[in-house]
Amino acid sequence: MIEQDAIRAIITGSTGMVGEGVLRACLERKDVAAVLVINRKPCGISHPKLSEVIHADFFDISAIASALDGYNACFFCLGVTSLRKTEAIYDKLTYTLTLNFAKILCQINPFMTFCYVSGKGTDSSEKGSIMWARVKGRTENALMKLPFQKVICFRPGFIRPVKGYKNTHKFYKYVNWLFPLGRKWFPATFCTLEELSEVMIDAPYFPEKTALIEGEDIHRLAHITPQLQINSK
Repeated sequence: MIEQDAIRAIITGSTGMVGEGVLRACLERKDVAAVLVINRKPCGISHPKLSEVIHADFFDISAIASALDGYNACFFCLGVTSLRKTEAIYDKLTYTLTLNFAKILCQINPFMTFCYVSGKGTDSSEKGSIMWARVKGRTENALMKLPFQKVICFRPGFIRPVKGYKNTHKFYKYVNWLFPLGRKWFPATFCTLEELSEVMIDAPYFPEKTALIEGEDIHRLAHITPQLQINSK
Protein backbone atom coordinates (compact mmCIF):
# COMPACT_ATOMS: atom_id res chain seq x y z
CA MET A 1 0.00 0.00 0.00
CA ILE A 2 1.19 3.51 -0.73
CA GLU A 3 2.54 5.39 2.25
CA GLN A 4 0.97 8.64 3.33
CA ASP A 5 2.43 11.81 1.82
CA ALA A 6 4.05 9.75 -0.93
CA ILE A 7 1.83 10.06 -4.00
CA ARG A 8 3.93 10.86 -7.06
CA ALA A 9 1.53 11.34 -9.95
CA ILE A 10 1.67 11.42 -13.72
CA ILE A 11 -1.23 13.26 -15.38
CA THR A 12 -2.18 13.21 -19.04
CA GLY A 13 -4.76 15.55 -20.53
CA SER A 14 -4.11 18.42 -18.14
CA THR A 15 -5.02 20.88 -20.91
CA GLY A 16 -8.56 19.46 -20.81
CA MET A 17 -11.28 20.12 -18.25
CA VAL A 18 -10.95 16.95 -16.16
CA GLY A 19 -7.17 16.90 -16.39
CA GLU A 20 -6.91 20.50 -15.23
CA GLY A 21 -9.19 19.73 -12.31
CA VAL A 22 -7.10 16.74 -11.24
CA LEU A 23 -3.87 18.70 -11.68
CA ARG A 24 -5.00 21.64 -9.57
CA ALA A 25 -6.33 19.29 -6.88
CA CYS A 26 -3.01 17.40 -6.84
CA LEU A 27 -1.07 20.62 -6.35
CA GLU A 28 -3.26 21.47 -3.36
CA ARG A 29 -3.12 18.05 -1.72
CA LYS A 30 -0.48 17.60 0.99
CA ASP A 31 -0.25 13.86 0.30
CA VAL A 32 0.86 14.48 -3.31
CA ALA A 33 4.62 14.97 -3.31
CA ALA A 34 5.26 15.46 -7.03
CA VAL A 35 3.33 15.80 -10.28
CA LEU A 36 4.48 15.20 -13.84
CA VAL A 37 2.19 16.35 -16.65
CA ILE A 38 2.66 15.04 -20.17
CA ASN A 39 1.06 17.25 -22.80
CA ARG A 40 1.22 18.15 -26.45
CA LYS A 41 1.27 21.82 -25.43
CA PRO A 42 2.19 23.64 -22.18
CA CYS A 43 -0.45 23.59 -19.46
CA GLY A 44 0.41 27.14 -18.39
CA ILE A 45 0.64 26.31 -14.68
CA SER A 46 3.75 26.75 -12.53
CA HIS A 47 4.24 25.14 -9.11
CA PRO A 48 7.19 23.78 -7.08
CA LYS A 49 5.73 20.24 -7.17
CA LEU A 50 5.07 20.34 -10.93
CA SER A 51 7.21 19.10 -13.82
CA GLU A 52 6.11 19.07 -17.46
CA VAL A 53 7.09 17.07 -20.51
CA ILE A 54 5.92 18.22 -23.94
CA HIS A 55 5.48 15.25 -26.25
CA ALA A 56 3.55 15.22 -29.52
CA ASP A 57 3.07 11.50 -30.21
CA PHE A 58 1.20 9.62 -27.49
CA PHE A 59 1.20 6.50 -29.67
CA ASP A 60 4.94 6.25 -29.00
CA ILE A 61 6.29 7.46 -25.68
CA SER A 62 9.55 5.50 -25.79
CA ALA A 63 11.52 8.74 -26.20
CA ILE A 64 10.31 10.04 -22.82
CA ALA A 65 10.30 6.70 -20.96
CA SER A 66 13.21 7.68 -18.71
CA ALA A 67 11.21 10.65 -17.37
CA LEU A 68 8.38 8.36 -16.21
CA ASP A 69 10.36 6.37 -13.66
CA GLY A 70 9.65 6.77 -9.94
CA TYR A 71 5.93 7.60 -10.07
CA ASN A 72 3.27 5.53 -8.31
CA ALA A 73 0.04 6.95 -9.71
CA CYS A 74 -1.20 7.89 -13.17
CA PHE A 75 -4.35 9.90 -13.80
CA PHE A 76 -5.09 9.30 -17.46
CA CYS A 77 -7.46 12.13 -18.42
CA LEU A 78 -6.63 12.25 -22.12
CA GLY A 79 -9.58 11.59 -24.41
CA VAL A 80 -11.51 12.63 -27.48
CA THR A 81 -15.16 12.83 -28.39
CA SER A 82 -16.66 10.16 -30.62
CA LEU A 83 -18.71 12.77 -32.47
CA ARG A 84 -18.25 12.50 -36.26
CA LYS A 85 -15.69 9.73 -35.92
CA THR A 86 -15.85 6.22 -37.33
CA GLU A 87 -15.41 3.37 -34.88
CA ALA A 88 -12.01 2.58 -36.36
CA ILE A 89 -10.74 6.12 -35.79
CA TYR A 90 -12.26 6.42 -32.33
CA ASP A 91 -10.85 3.02 -31.37
CA LYS A 92 -7.37 4.12 -32.44
CA LEU A 93 -7.56 7.40 -30.52
CA THR A 94 -9.06 5.75 -27.43
CA TYR A 95 -8.15 2.07 -27.08
CA THR A 96 -4.88 1.94 -29.02
CA LEU A 97 -3.46 5.21 -27.70
CA THR A 98 -4.35 4.47 -24.08
CA LEU A 99 -3.04 0.90 -24.13
CA ASN A 100 0.21 1.90 -25.86
CA PHE A 101 0.83 4.45 -23.13
CA ALA A 102 -0.25 2.17 -20.29
CA LYS A 103 1.83 -0.81 -21.39
CA ILE A 104 5.08 1.16 -21.38
CA LEU A 105 4.18 2.83 -18.10
CA CYS A 106 3.43 -0.56 -16.55
CA GLN A 107 6.85 -1.88 -17.53
CA ILE A 108 8.52 1.09 -15.86
CA ASN A 109 6.27 1.38 -12.77
CA PRO A 110 4.42 -1.92 -12.14
CA PHE A 111 3.64 -0.82 -8.56
CA MET A 112 1.55 2.05 -9.92
CA THR A 113 -2.14 2.83 -9.50
CA PHE A 114 -3.51 3.61 -12.98
CA CYS A 115 -6.70 5.70 -13.09
CA TYR A 116 -8.67 5.92 -16.31
CA VAL A 117 -11.48 8.38 -17.02
CA SER A 118 -14.18 6.56 -18.94
CA GLY A 119 -17.82 7.65 -18.78
CA LYS A 120 -21.29 6.77 -17.57
CA GLY A 121 -22.83 4.13 -19.80
CA THR A 122 -19.55 2.45 -20.71
CA ASP A 123 -20.25 -1.06 -22.00
CA SER A 124 -18.15 -3.70 -20.24
CA SER A 125 -19.59 -6.41 -22.50
CA GLU A 126 -18.11 -4.64 -25.55
CA LYS A 127 -21.17 -5.83 -27.51
CA GLY A 128 -23.73 -3.03 -27.12
CA SER A 129 -25.18 -0.84 -29.84
CA ILE A 130 -23.45 2.39 -28.76
CA MET A 131 -20.07 2.71 -30.43
CA TRP A 132 -18.23 4.88 -27.91
CA ALA A 133 -19.46 2.74 -25.01
CA ARG A 134 -18.13 -0.43 -26.63
CA VAL A 135 -14.71 1.12 -27.25
CA LYS A 136 -14.48 2.54 -23.73
CA GLY A 137 -15.52 -0.84 -22.32
CA ARG A 138 -12.87 -2.59 -24.35
CA THR A 139 -10.29 -0.11 -23.09
CA GLU A 140 -11.30 -0.57 -19.46
CA ASN A 141 -11.20 -4.36 -19.78
CA ALA A 142 -7.76 -4.33 -21.38
CA LEU A 143 -6.34 -1.97 -18.76
CA MET A 144 -7.54 -4.21 -15.94
CA LYS A 145 -5.54 -7.10 -17.38
CA LEU A 146 -2.27 -5.20 -17.16
CA PRO A 147 -0.04 -6.00 -14.17
CA PHE A 148 -0.35 -2.63 -12.47
CA GLN A 149 -0.73 -2.66 -8.71
CA LYS A 150 -4.20 -1.20 -9.20
CA VAL A 151 -6.42 -0.11 -12.10
CA ILE A 152 -9.36 2.12 -11.21
CA CYS A 153 -11.78 3.28 -13.93
CA PHE A 154 -14.05 6.27 -13.37
CA ARG A 155 -17.43 6.65 -15.07
CA PRO A 156 -18.73 10.17 -14.45
CA GLY A 157 -21.76 11.55 -16.24
CA PHE A 158 -22.44 15.29 -16.20
CA ILE A 159 -19.51 17.08 -14.54
CA ARG A 160 -20.03 20.58 -13.17
CA PRO A 161 -16.83 22.55 -13.91
CA VAL A 162 -14.99 24.84 -11.53
CA LYS A 163 -15.57 28.52 -12.20
CA GLY A 164 -12.42 30.25 -13.37
CA TYR A 165 -10.62 27.20 -14.75
CA LYS A 166 -9.41 27.87 -18.26
CA ASN A 167 -10.10 24.52 -19.93
CA THR A 168 -13.85 24.35 -19.36
CA HIS A 169 -15.89 23.50 -22.44
CA LYS A 170 -17.79 26.57 -23.63
CA PHE A 171 -21.13 24.77 -23.80
CA TYR A 172 -21.17 24.36 -20.01
CA LYS A 173 -22.17 27.98 -19.55
CA TYR A 174 -25.43 27.14 -21.30
CA VAL A 175 -26.22 23.97 -19.34
CA ASN A 176 -24.83 24.57 -15.84
CA TRP A 177 -28.28 25.67 -14.69
CA LEU A 178 -29.34 22.03 -15.03
CA PHE A 179 -26.95 20.84 -12.33
CA PRO A 180 -29.08 21.48 -9.17
CA LEU A 181 -32.08 19.75 -10.75
CA GLY A 182 -29.98 16.89 -12.11
CA ARG A 183 -28.21 16.40 -8.79
CA LYS A 184 -31.58 16.17 -7.03
CA TRP A 185 -33.34 13.81 -9.43
CA PHE A 186 -30.42 11.90 -10.99
CA PRO A 187 -27.62 11.94 -8.40
CA ALA A 188 -25.85 8.99 -10.05
CA THR A 189 -25.33 11.05 -13.20
CA PHE A 190 -24.28 14.45 -11.83
CA CYS A 191 -21.03 15.20 -10.00
CA THR A 192 -18.73 18.17 -9.62
CA LEU A 193 -15.20 18.41 -10.99
CA GLU A 194 -13.93 18.89 -7.44
CA GLU A 195 -15.57 15.62 -6.34
CA LEU A 196 -14.22 13.65 -9.30
CA SER A 197 -10.72 15.06 -8.83
CA GLU A 198 -10.60 14.29 -5.11
CA VAL A 199 -11.82 10.71 -5.53
CA MET A 200 -9.35 10.05 -8.32
CA ILE A 201 -6.47 11.23 -6.16
CA ASP A 202 -7.74 8.98 -3.35
CA ALA A 203 -7.60 5.92 -5.65
CA PRO A 204 -4.12 4.76 -4.52
CA TYR A 205 -5.63 4.27 -1.05
CA PHE A 206 -8.43 2.00 -2.29
CA PRO A 207 -8.07 -1.64 -1.15
CA GLU A 208 -9.36 -3.04 -4.46
CA LYS A 209 -6.91 -4.07 -7.17
CA THR A 210 -9.45 -3.16 -9.88
CA ALA A 211 -12.66 -1.17 -9.62
CA LEU A 212 -15.28 0.62 -11.69
CA ILE A 213 -16.27 3.86 -9.97
CA GLU A 214 -19.73 4.98 -11.09
CA GLY A 215 -21.29 8.39 -10.59
CA GLU A 216 -22.98 7.46 -7.33
CA ASP A 217 -19.65 6.17 -6.02
CA ILE A 218 -17.94 9.46 -6.90
CA HIS A 219 -20.53 11.44 -4.96
CA ARG A 220 -20.30 9.12 -1.94
CA LEU A 221 -16.53 8.72 -1.81
CA ALA A 222 -15.87 12.44 -2.26
CA HIS A 223 -17.09 13.00 1.28
CA ILE A 224 -14.96 10.30 2.90
CA THR A 225 -11.29 10.72 3.72
CA PRO A 226 -8.88 8.10 2.30
CA GLN A 227 -8.18 6.78 5.78
CA LEU A 228 -11.90 6.23 6.43
CA GLN A 229 -12.24 4.46 3.09
CA ILE A 230 -9.56 2.00 4.15
CA ASN A 231 -10.96 1.46 7.64
CA SER A 232 -14.51 0.94 6.39
CA LYS A 233 -13.60 -2.04 4.17
